Amino acid sequence: MQAVLSSLAALPPAFLIVAAGVVGLMVGSFLNVVIHRLPKMMEYDEANYIAEIRGEPLPHPERYNLMVPRSACPKCGHQIAPWENIPVISYLFLRGRCKACKTPIGIRYPLVELITAALSALAMWHFGPTAQALAAIVMTWSLVALFMIDADTQLLPDQITLPLLWLGLLLNLQGLFAPLADAVIGAAAGYLLLWSVYWLYKLVRGREGMGHGDFKLMAALGAWFGWQALPALILMSSVVGAVLGGAMLVFRRKSSDTTFPFGPYIVGAGLIVLFFGADVLPLTLVAGH
Repeated sequence: MQAVLSSLAALPPAFLIVAAGVVGLMVGSFLNVVIHRLPKMMEYDEANYIAEIRGEPLPHPERYNLMVPRSACPKCGHQIAPWENIPVISYLFLRGRCKACKTPIGIRYPLVELITAALSALAMWHFGPTAQALAAIVMTWSLVALFMIDADTQLLPDQITLPLLWLGLLLNLQGLFAPLADAVIGAAAGYLLLWSVYWLYKLVRGREGMGHGDFKLMAALGAWFGWQALPALILMSSVVGAVLGGAMLVFRRKSSDTTFPFGPYIVGAGLIVLFFGADVLPLTLVAGH
């Protein structure tokens, strides 16, 4: 690892930032697949498991994972050629439409690619050619996927949150972002804080206020940044969630019983702490007033 970092340090900073952005574009294209398919994979696996327990035929016997089957247009079934998967460029070349049936392709696909590229480049610019930069880039990729999946389905898959948690603890064996003791306490406290809020809300209101995936995501961020960052993470995610949730209730005429995913707000708070540190807490308190 040290040899790799030394080689990176010898390269011009501008080149490293651009290279991180290009890699981010390619990873963003793959994240679009993860965002679309991972929830379906979870649904199919659960349905197959239940059918197997009951001795019934499997409802989804076909292979379905991140690689199989090939990506295709949901409208006409046109299989996506490799050149049609070139990040951003293929979307512009196709003018945002399927090559075969001209059905519009959602703008979210190039946006995910561009956001992933921007965050990757920002991490390289912010941390420089260090192990922190490489770790931060991987973290931003995970958080982009979690943000979009939770916004779509109100799910935060264990397949992403748990590896993110363990990776944070492993990285902090060397104190990359926080001392190991602070990271371990942060993981436990992050989980228990939202777990306590969940049960308190359920006792008072008689229904669930958040999902268990939120506990695991907060635990993962605690493992990365240490327990000291938890007040900033919780306050920022709560303030943003309250403001945006209230706005949606007003402008979209939703009822007060409408459920909103909390994960995207935790993700936003995590990105702020990653790039600005937990010292943003005083600014958050001022904004809250």
